[in-house]
Amino acid sequence: MPLRFKNLDGTGPQPFSTVFKWAVADKLSGRRRKSPDHAPVPHVSPDLALLTTPPAPGEGARLTWLGHASWLVQLDGISLVIDPVLRDAINVVIRRNVPPGIPTHQLPPITASLVSHNHYDHLDLPTLVDIRAPIVTGLGHAPVFRGSGLAVTELDWWHSTRVGPVTVHFVPSQHWSRRGLNDANDMLWGGFVIEGSSARLYHSGDTAWFEGFHDIGQRFPRIDAAMLPIGAYDPEWFMSRQHMNPEEAVRAFEALRARDFLAMHWGTFKLTDEPLDEPPRRLDAEWTRRDLPRQHLHVLPVGGTLTVHSG
Repeated sequence: MPLRFKNLDGTGPQPFSTVFKWAVADKLSGRRRKSPDHAPVPHVSPDLALLTTPPAPGEGARLTWLGHASWLVQLDGISLVIDPVLRDAINVVIRRNVPPGIPTHQLPPITASLVSHNHYDHLDLPTLVDIRAPIVTGLGHAPVFRGSGLAVTELDWWHSTRVGPVTVHFVPSQHWSRRGLNDANDMLWGGFVIEGSSARLYHSGDTAWFEGFHDIGQRFPRIDAAMLPIGAYDPEWFMSRQHMNPEEAVRAFEALRARDFLAMHWGTFKLTDEPLDEPPRRLDAEWTRRDLPRQHLHVLPVGGTLTVHSG
């Protein structure tokens, strides 16, 4: 059965034989790198009183890392969440290494939840139902939310919608989708560019390195902050078609021509073989190797907040 959606280069999900080699054969034979299921990851208590009131128009954007790919994004008087996964575990068996930056019940009122794709570590339906905000996501996702009472806006790549005073654009990424046994690539994956009065932000969703970063940077020049994944890359022979390593994330940052790099997708869930605390060390080494300005690299603690402005 043909795939409904493909990457810009025409690729789809890994074939079953490759998945079996990674998930079963290499594990049983001991060829996969072993690392602990837990590691110390910085975590701070957020200033909930501050987060109650989003920045007003002209005051920039406030970004709070909730762990993994989850963010609270506040600008122009509204609060958004991106890929909120705030429960103790995904798929019951994969438990958090570090608590969420803000528990669901302590979030400020949310205007919309942006969902990059349907994998369970990015689309957690119970979290989204608890937040009770309208959904903005890629094409094909409406069936996931049937019966939830949540309004859903579906976007194709390069299409946009308004969320209050803010414009949200859905942009390509290099990934794939599946939520059940027979729905491979039935739902479109991607990232988001969020444009307010005094900040332009980018969240990549899950992605491998691809030439589309150049296209995104050209269509949306002067990105103030790029939220980019740096974890879930080992073994690279298998993961490099769907996730970036830290060195590739820096390459993507340069292709986007963004100003500030905010690291994500590390330290929260043990999904792949690298140690949970390895990605920021590799990121720091690559940043140093390229002699990039230190003030533009941000590896926030879970619960940490950064405010950015245009220019």
